[in-house]
Amino acid sequence: MLVDRSQFPLLAAQPTLRYLDSAATSQKPAVMLEALREYYTHDNANPHRGAYALSVRATERLAAARRAVATFIGAGDDPASLLFTRGTTEAMNLVANTWGTANIGPGDRIVVTRMEHHANFVPWQQLAKRTGAEFRIVELTTDGELDIGAYIAALDGPTKLVAFTHVSNVLGTINPVSELAAMARASGALTVCDGAQAVPHVAADVHALGVDFYAFSAHKLGGPTGIGALWGRRALLEAMPPWQFGGDMIEWVQDFDSTWNVIPHKFEPGTPNVGGAVGFGAACEWLSALGLDRVRAHEESLVALAIERLRAVPGVTVFGPPADRRSGAVSFAVEGVHPHDMAQWLDARGICVRAGHHCAQPLMRALGVAATTRASFWVYSDASDVEALVLAVREAQERFGG
Repeated sequence: MLVDRSQFPLLAAQPTLRYLDSAATSQKPAVMLEALREYYTHDNANPHRGAYALSVRATERLAAARRAVATFIGAGDDPASLLFTRGTTEAMNLVANTWGTANIGPGDRIVVTRMEHHANFVPWQQLAKRTGAEFRIVELTTDGELDIGAYIAALDGPTKLVAFTHVSNVLGTINPVSELAAMARASGALTVCDGAQAVPHVAADVHALGVDFYAFSAHKLGGPTGIGALWGRRALLEAMPPWQFGGDMIEWVQDFDSTWNVIPHKFEPGTPNVGGAVGFGAACEWLSALGLDRVRAHEESLVALAIERLRAVPGVTVFGPPADRRSGAVSFAVEGVHPHDMAQWLDARGICVRAGHHCAQPLMRALGVAATTRASFWVYSDASDVEALVLAVREAQERFGG
Protein backbone atom coordinates (compact mmCIF):
# COMPACT_ATOMS: atom_id res chain seq x y z
CA MET A 1 0.00 0.00 0.00
CA LEU A 2 1.08 3.59 -0.57
CA VAL A 3 -0.29 4.91 2.74
CA ASP A 4 -0.45 2.89 5.95
CA ARG A 5 -3.99 1.94 6.98
CA SER A 6 -3.32 3.46 10.41
CA GLN A 7 -3.81 6.90 8.82
CA PHE A 8 -7.47 6.00 8.20
CA PRO A 9 -9.40 5.51 11.47
CA LEU A 10 -12.11 3.30 9.97
CA LEU A 11 -9.58 0.96 8.39
CA ALA A 12 -7.40 0.96 11.49
CA ALA A 13 -10.41 -0.10 13.57
CA GLN A 14 -11.29 -2.91 11.13
CA PRO A 15 -7.93 -4.46 10.21
CA THR A 16 -9.42 -7.39 8.26
CA LEU A 17 -11.67 -5.23 6.07
CA ARG A 18 -10.67 -5.00 2.41
CA TYR A 19 -12.23 -1.79 1.11
CA LEU A 20 -12.38 -1.93 -2.70
CA ASP A 21 -15.10 0.65 -3.34
CA SER A 22 -13.07 3.86 -3.39
CA ALA A 23 -14.64 4.92 -6.70
CA ALA A 24 -17.92 5.27 -4.79
CA THR A 25 -16.37 7.08 -1.84
CA SER A 26 -12.96 7.07 -0.24
CA GLN A 27 -12.10 6.31 3.36
CA LYS A 28 -11.07 9.40 5.32
CA PRO A 29 -7.56 10.20 6.53
CA ALA A 30 -7.16 11.26 10.14
CA VAL A 31 -5.70 14.62 9.07
CA MET A 32 -8.97 15.53 7.35
CA LEU A 33 -11.09 14.39 10.29
CA GLU A 34 -8.92 16.43 12.62
CA ALA A 35 -9.40 19.52 10.45
CA LEU A 36 -13.17 19.09 10.74
CA ARG A 37 -12.98 18.61 14.50
CA GLU A 38 -10.68 21.57 14.96
CA TYR A 39 -12.93 23.88 12.93
CA TYR A 40 -16.12 22.98 14.75
CA THR A 41 -14.35 23.10 18.12
CA HIS A 42 -12.60 26.46 17.71
CA ASP A 43 -13.91 28.49 14.74
CA ASN A 44 -17.55 27.55 14.12
CA ALA A 45 -19.70 30.57 13.22
CA ASN A 46 -21.71 31.90 10.30
CA PRO A 47 -19.21 33.52 7.90
CA HIS A 48 -19.60 36.81 6.00
CA ARG A 49 -22.40 38.06 8.27
CA GLY A 50 -20.81 38.83 11.62
CA ALA A 51 -18.53 41.64 12.71
CA TYR A 52 -17.35 39.65 15.75
CA ALA A 53 -14.01 37.85 15.80
CA LEU A 54 -15.41 34.31 15.66
CA SER A 55 -17.35 35.04 12.47
CA VAL A 56 -14.28 36.67 10.97
CA ARG A 57 -12.28 33.51 11.70
CA ALA A 58 -14.97 31.35 10.06
CA THR A 59 -14.85 33.65 7.01
CA GLU A 60 -11.07 33.31 6.87
CA ARG A 61 -11.26 29.50 7.17
CA LEU A 62 -13.72 29.36 4.27
CA ALA A 63 -11.49 31.57 2.11
CA ALA A 64 -8.42 29.48 2.96
CA ALA A 65 -10.28 26.29 2.04
CA ARG A 66 -11.30 27.79 -1.30
CA ARG A 67 -7.68 28.70 -2.02
CA ALA A 68 -6.53 25.18 -1.14
CA VAL A 69 -9.08 23.46 -3.37
CA ALA A 70 -8.47 25.90 -6.24
CA THR A 71 -4.70 25.39 -5.94
CA PHE A 72 -5.22 21.62 -6.04
CA ILE A 73 -6.57 21.88 -9.61
CA GLY A 74 -4.17 24.61 -10.78
CA ALA A 75 -6.60 27.49 -10.28
CA GLY A 76 -4.89 29.14 -7.33
CA ASP A 77 -4.37 32.28 -9.40
CA ASP A 78 -8.11 33.04 -9.15
CA PRO A 79 -9.80 31.19 -6.24
CA ALA A 80 -13.06 33.08 -6.80
CA SER A 81 -13.51 31.10 -10.01
CA LEU A 82 -14.04 27.99 -7.87
CA LEU A 83 -17.58 27.59 -6.57
CA PHE A 84 -18.49 25.28 -3.71
CA THR A 85 -21.42 22.99 -4.52
CA ARG A 86 -22.95 19.93 -2.87
CA GLY A 87 -20.95 17.76 -5.26
CA THR A 88 -20.27 17.01 -8.91
CA THR A 89 -23.94 16.35 -9.62
CA GLU A 90 -25.03 19.77 -8.42
CA ALA A 91 -22.16 21.37 -10.31
CA MET A 92 -23.32 19.86 -13.60
CA ASN A 93 -26.90 20.90 -12.96
CA LEU A 94 -25.71 24.41 -12.13
CA VAL A 95 -24.05 24.77 -15.53
CA ALA A 96 -27.01 23.21 -17.35
CA ASN A 97 -29.53 25.48 -15.64
CA THR A 98 -27.52 28.71 -15.92
CA TRP A 99 -25.22 28.79 -18.93
CA GLY A 100 -27.21 26.09 -20.72
CA THR A 101 -30.61 27.70 -20.32
CA ALA A 102 -29.25 31.08 -21.38
CA ASN A 103 -27.26 29.85 -24.39
CA ILE A 104 -28.72 26.65 -25.83
CA GLY A 105 -31.63 26.80 -28.27
CA PRO A 106 -33.32 24.95 -31.12
CA GLY A 107 -30.87 23.66 -33.71
CA ASP A 108 -27.86 23.82 -31.37
CA ARG A 109 -25.94 20.63 -30.70
CA ILE A 110 -24.94 19.07 -27.37
CA VAL A 111 -22.37 16.26 -27.46
CA VAL A 112 -21.71 13.74 -24.66
CA THR A 113 -19.89 10.41 -24.55
CA ARG A 114 -21.21 6.91 -24.02
CA MET A 115 -19.10 6.47 -20.87
CA GLU A 116 -20.65 9.31 -18.85
CA HIS A 117 -22.02 8.97 -15.33
CA HIS A 118 -25.69 9.95 -15.27
CA ALA A 119 -24.70 13.23 -13.59
CA ASN A 120 -22.88 14.26 -16.78
CA PHE A 121 -25.43 12.76 -19.15
CA VAL A 122 -28.97 13.39 -17.92
CA PRO A 123 -28.63 17.18 -17.33
CA TRP A 124 -27.57 17.65 -20.97
CA GLN A 125 -30.14 15.16 -22.26
CA GLN A 126 -32.88 17.06 -20.44
CA LEU A 127 -31.49 20.44 -21.52
CA ALA A 128 -31.71 19.27 -25.14
CA LYS A 129 -35.30 18.13 -24.65
CA ARG A 130 -36.20 21.43 -22.99
CA THR A 131 -34.66 23.65 -25.65
CA GLY A 132 -35.06 21.63 -28.84
CA ALA A 133 -31.30 21.15 -29.21
CA GLU A 134 -29.78 18.10 -30.91
CA PHE A 135 -28.30 15.53 -28.52
CA ARG A 136 -25.43 13.36 -29.79
CA ILE A 137 -23.63 10.49 -28.05
CA VAL A 138 -20.04 9.60 -28.97
CA GLU A 139 -19.46 5.85 -28.94
CA LEU A 140 -16.48 3.90 -27.62
CA THR A 141 -13.93 1.54 -29.10
CA THR A 142 -14.06 -2.17 -28.30
CA ASP A 143 -11.50 -1.74 -25.51
CA GLY A 144 -13.55 0.92 -23.73
CA GLU A 145 -11.84 4.08 -24.91
CA LEU A 146 -13.40 7.07 -26.64
CA ASP A 147 -13.64 6.70 -30.41
CA ILE A 148 -11.76 9.83 -31.50
CA GLY A 149 -13.00 9.53 -35.08
CA ALA A 150 -16.59 9.48 -33.85
CA TYR A 151 -15.83 12.43 -31.58
CA ILE A 152 -14.49 14.48 -34.49
CA ALA A 153 -17.55 13.59 -36.56
CA ALA A 154 -19.88 14.67 -33.75
CA LEU A 155 -18.26 18.11 -33.73
CA ASP A 156 -18.88 18.60 -37.45
CA GLY A 157 -21.73 21.09 -37.21
CA PRO A 158 -23.15 23.83 -34.99
CA THR A 159 -21.98 22.34 -31.67
CA LYS A 160 -22.53 24.53 -28.63
CA LEU A 161 -21.54 22.29 -25.71
CA VAL A 162 -19.44 19.15 -25.24
CA ALA A 163 -19.49 17.20 -21.97
CA PHE A 164 -17.04 14.41 -21.19
CA THR A 165 -15.56 12.68 -18.19
CA HIS A 166 -11.89 12.88 -17.33
CA VAL A 167 -11.95 9.31 -15.97
CA SER A 168 -14.74 6.74 -16.39
CA ASN A 169 -16.26 5.56 -13.12
CA VAL A 170 -16.96 2.14 -14.67
CA LEU A 171 -14.03 1.40 -16.97
CA GLY A 172 -11.38 3.59 -15.36
CA THR A 173 -10.57 4.93 -18.83
CA ILE A 174 -8.45 8.10 -18.69
CA ASN A 175 -9.58 10.40 -21.48
CA PRO A 176 -7.18 12.74 -23.36
CA VAL A 177 -8.94 15.81 -21.97
CA SER A 178 -6.65 18.50 -23.35
CA GLU A 179 -6.97 16.99 -26.84
CA LEU A 180 -10.76 16.73 -26.56
CA ALA A 181 -11.03 20.29 -25.26
CA ALA A 182 -8.85 21.69 -28.04
CA MET A 183 -10.94 20.02 -30.73
CA ALA A 184 -14.17 21.23 -29.14
CA ARG A 185 -12.82 24.76 -28.83
CA ALA A 186 -11.80 24.73 -32.50
CA SER A 187 -15.39 23.89 -33.40
CA GLY A 188 -16.70 26.77 -31.26
CA ALA A 189 -18.09 24.59 -28.48
CA LEU A 190 -17.92 25.05 -24.72
CA THR A 191 -16.51 22.12 -22.71
CA VAL A 192 -17.68 20.67 -19.38
CA CYS A 193 -15.47 18.04 -17.75
CA ASP A 194 -16.48 15.64 -14.98
CA GLY A 195 -13.38 15.30 -12.83
CA ALA A 196 -14.93 13.34 -9.95
CA GLN A 197 -13.08 10.09 -10.74
CA ALA A 198 -9.91 11.82 -11.89
CA VAL A 199 -8.74 14.09 -9.09
CA PRO A 200 -8.13 11.31 -6.51
CA HIS A 201 -5.88 9.50 -9.00
CA VAL A 202 -4.22 11.82 -11.53
CA ALA A 203 -2.97 15.39 -11.42
CA ALA A 204 -5.46 17.85 -12.92
CA ASP A 205 -4.57 21.40 -13.97
CA VAL A 206 -7.62 23.13 -15.41
CA HIS A 207 -5.55 25.64 -17.38
CA ALA A 208 -3.41 22.93 -18.97
CA LEU A 209 -6.50 20.83 -19.68
CA GLY A 210 -8.08 23.77 -21.49
CA VAL A 211 -11.67 23.06 -20.41
CA ASP A 212 -14.29 25.72 -19.66
CA PHE A 213 -15.85 24.02 -16.63
CA TYR A 214 -14.42 21.32 -14.35
CA ALA A 215 -16.39 19.65 -11.56
CA PHE A 216 -15.40 17.25 -8.78
CA SER A 217 -16.38 16.05 -5.30
CA ALA A 218 -14.59 16.06 -1.96
CA HIS A 219 -15.59 12.61 -0.77
CA LYS A 220 -13.82 10.80 -3.60
CA LEU A 221 -10.40 12.18 -2.55
CA GLY A 222 -10.52 11.76 1.22
CA GLY A 223 -12.77 14.71 2.03
CA PRO A 224 -16.26 14.82 3.55
CA THR A 225 -19.51 14.05 1.76
CA GLY A 226 -21.97 16.78 0.79
CA ILE A 227 -19.50 19.20 -0.77
CA GLY A 228 -17.84 19.54 -4.16
CA ALA A 229 -16.60 22.21 -6.50
CA LEU A 230 -17.20 23.70 -9.91
CA TRP A 231 -14.37 25.63 -11.52
CA GLY A 232 -15.29 27.84 -14.44
CA ARG A 233 -13.64 30.46 -16.57
CA ARG A 234 -14.21 33.79 -14.87
CA ALA A 235 -15.76 35.50 -17.89
CA LEU A 236 -18.30 32.69 -18.20
CA LEU A 237 -19.19 32.74 -14.50
CA GLU A 238 -19.59 36.49 -14.47
CA ALA A 239 -21.93 36.39 -17.48
CA MET A 240 -24.06 33.52 -16.18
CA PRO A 241 -27.26 34.22 -14.25
CA PRO A 242 -27.63 32.78 -10.76
CA TRP A 243 -29.41 29.47 -10.33
CA GLN A 244 -30.68 29.64 -6.73
CA PHE A 245 -31.70 32.69 -4.78
CA GLY A 246 -31.44 33.74 -1.15
CA GLY A 247 -29.07 35.28 1.33
CA ASP A 248 -25.48 36.29 0.57
CA MET A 249 -25.83 35.96 -3.23
CA ILE A 250 -27.46 39.38 -3.62
CA GLU A 251 -26.10 42.88 -3.98
CA TRP A 252 -29.36 44.84 -3.58
CA VAL A 253 -32.97 43.71 -3.16
CA GLN A 254 -35.55 46.27 -4.24
CA ASP A 255 -39.29 45.71 -4.04
CA PHE A 256 -39.59 44.45 -7.60
CA ASP A 257 -36.05 43.62 -8.68
CA SER A 258 -32.69 42.46 -7.34
CA THR A 259 -29.04 42.58 -8.35
CA TRP A 260 -26.42 39.94 -7.72
CA ASN A 261 -23.23 39.67 -5.70
CA VAL A 262 -19.84 39.01 -7.30
CA ILE A 263 -18.51 35.47 -7.87
CA PRO A 264 -18.26 33.11 -6.13
CA HIS A 265 -21.03 34.42 -3.86
CA LYS A 266 -23.52 34.80 -6.72
CA PHE A 267 -23.69 31.01 -6.95
CA GLU A 268 -23.49 30.17 -3.24
CA PRO A 269 -26.77 31.26 -1.61
CA GLY A 270 -27.44 30.70 2.07
CA THR A 271 -25.12 29.63 4.85
CA PRO A 272 -22.14 27.83 3.30
CA ASN A 273 -20.88 24.42 4.36
CA VAL A 274 -17.81 25.85 6.04
CA GLY A 275 -16.88 22.67 7.86
CA GLY A 276 -17.15 20.69 4.65
CA ALA A 277 -15.01 23.23 2.84
CA VAL A 278 -12.36 23.06 5.56
CA GLY A 279 -12.28 19.26 5.30
CA PHE A 280 -12.20 19.51 1.50
CA GLY A 281 -9.20 21.81 1.61
CA ALA A 282 -7.40 19.62 4.14
CA ALA A 283 -7.93 16.54 1.96
CA CYS A 284 -6.60 18.34 -1.12
CA GLU A 285 -3.48 19.46 0.74
CA TRP A 286 -2.93 15.96 2.15
CA LEU A 287 -3.25 14.33 -1.27
CA SER A 288 -1.00 16.94 -2.91
CA ALA A 289 1.67 16.29 -0.28
CA LEU A 290 1.40 12.56 -0.89
CA GLY A 291 2.02 13.15 -4.60
CA LEU A 292 -0.41 12.24 -7.35
CA ASP A 293 2.40 10.85 -9.47
CA ARG A 294 3.03 8.30 -6.72
CA VAL A 295 -0.68 7.56 -6.46
CA ARG A 296 -0.87 6.96 -10.20
CA ALA A 297 2.12 4.60 -10.21
CA HIS A 298 0.79 2.67 -7.21
CA GLU A 299 -2.65 2.20 -8.73
CA GLU A 300 -1.34 1.26 -12.15
CA SER A 301 0.62 -1.65 -10.68
CA LEU A 302 -2.39 -2.86 -8.68
CA VAL A 303 -4.77 -2.57 -11.62
CA ALA A 304 -2.36 -4.41 -13.90
CA LEU A 305 -2.18 -7.22 -11.36
CA ALA A 306 -5.96 -7.30 -10.91
CA ILE A 307 -6.62 -7.44 -14.66
CA GLU A 308 -4.05 -10.20 -15.17
CA ARG A 309 -5.30 -12.32 -12.27
CA LEU A 310 -9.00 -11.89 -13.04
CA ARG A 311 -8.59 -12.64 -16.75
CA ALA A 312 -6.81 -15.85 -15.80
CA VAL A 313 -10.05 -17.10 -14.23
CA PRO A 314 -12.20 -18.94 -16.81
CA GLY A 315 -15.54 -17.25 -17.38
CA VAL A 316 -14.43 -13.81 -16.13
CA THR A 317 -14.68 -10.81 -18.47
CA VAL A 318 -12.81 -7.63 -17.54
CA PHE A 319 -14.06 -4.45 -19.20
CA GLY A 320 -11.96 -1.47 -20.21
CA PRO A 321 -8.48 -0.56 -21.44
CA PRO A 322 -5.07 -1.72 -20.19
CA ALA A 323 -3.77 -0.54 -16.82
CA ASP A 324 -1.58 2.19 -18.30
CA ARG A 325 -4.66 3.89 -19.74
CA ARG A 326 -7.00 3.61 -16.79
CA SER A 327 -7.24 4.65 -13.14
CA GLY A 328 -8.04 2.49 -10.13
CA ALA A 329 -11.37 0.98 -11.23
CA VAL A 330 -11.75 -2.56 -12.56
CA SER A 331 -15.22 -3.68 -13.67
CA PHE A 332 -15.81 -7.34 -14.46
CA ALA A 333 -18.50 -9.95 -15.03
CA VAL A 334 -18.41 -13.60 -13.98
CA GLU A 335 -20.27 -16.13 -16.08
CA GLY A 336 -23.09 -17.70 -14.09
CA VAL A 337 -22.86 -15.28 -11.15
CA HIS A 338 -25.02 -12.16 -10.94
CA PRO A 339 -23.03 -9.06 -9.87
CA HIS A 340 -25.27 -8.57 -6.82
CA ASP A 341 -24.69 -12.15 -5.71
CA MET A 342 -20.98 -11.64 -6.25
CA ALA A 343 -20.98 -8.47 -4.14
CA GLN A 344 -22.80 -10.21 -1.28
CA TRP A 345 -20.46 -13.17 -1.48
CA LEU A 346 -17.45 -10.86 -1.29
CA ASP A 347 -18.99 -8.84 1.54
CA ALA A 348 -19.36 -12.02 3.61
CA ARG A 349 -15.59 -12.40 3.23
CA GLY A 350 -14.83 -8.85 4.28
CA ILE A 351 -14.34 -7.47 0.77
CA CYS A 352 -16.27 -4.32 -0.19
CA VAL A 353 -17.02 -3.85 -3.90
CA ARG A 354 -19.79 -2.18 -5.90
CA ALA A 355 -22.32 -4.05 -8.07
CA GLY A 356 -24.90 -2.60 -10.44
CA HIS A 357 -25.03 -0.22 -13.37
CA HIS A 358 -22.91 2.38 -11.54
CA CYS A 359 -25.17 5.26 -12.66
CA ALA A 360 -24.05 4.57 -16.22
CA GLN A 361 -26.91 2.73 -17.91
CA PRO A 362 -26.09 3.99 -21.44
CA LEU A 363 -22.62 2.47 -21.02
CA MET A 364 -24.02 -0.81 -19.70
CA ARG A 365 -26.12 -1.12 -22.85
CA ALA A 366 -23.03 -0.66 -25.00
CA LEU A 367 -21.19 -3.31 -22.98
CA GLY A 368 -24.10 -5.70 -23.45
CA VAL A 369 -24.67 -6.26 -19.74
CA ALA A 370 -27.20 -5.04 -17.17
CA ALA A 371 -24.60 -4.65 -14.45
CA THR A 372 -20.99 -5.34 -13.50
CA THR A 373 -19.00 -5.94 -10.35
CA ARG A 374 -16.52 -3.14 -9.75
CA ALA A 375 -13.43 -3.25 -7.57
CA SER A 376 -11.73 0.10 -7.15
CA PHE A 377 -8.34 0.70 -5.56
CA TRP A 378 -6.74 3.68 -3.87
CA VAL A 379 -3.78 4.61 -1.70
CA TYR A 380 -4.58 2.13 1.11
CA SER A 381 -4.98 -0.84 -1.27
CA ASP A 382 -2.25 -3.41 -1.84
CA ALA A 383 -1.52 -6.64 -3.70
CA SER A 384 -3.02 -8.76 -0.91
CA ASP A 385 -6.38 -7.11 -1.65
CA VAL A 386 -6.11 -8.25 -5.25
CA GLU A 387 -5.25 -11.81 -4.26
CA ALA A 388 -8.11 -11.96 -1.75
CA LEU A 389 -10.52 -10.62 -4.39
CA VAL A 390 -9.47 -13.16 -7.03
CA LEU A 391 -9.61 -16.08 -4.59
CA ALA A 392 -13.12 -15.09 -3.49
CA VAL A 393 -14.24 -14.70 -7.13
CA ARG A 394 -13.03 -18.24 -7.85
CA GLU A 395 -14.91 -19.54 -4.81
CA ALA A 396 -18.08 -17.70 -5.84
CA GLN A 397 -17.84 -19.14 -9.33
CA GLU A 398 -17.65 -22.66 -7.86
CA ARG A 399 -20.59 -21.96 -5.55
CA PHE A 400 -22.95 -20.21 -7.99
CA GLY A 401 -21.72 -21.20 -11.41
CA GLY A 402 -21.10 -24.86 -10.85
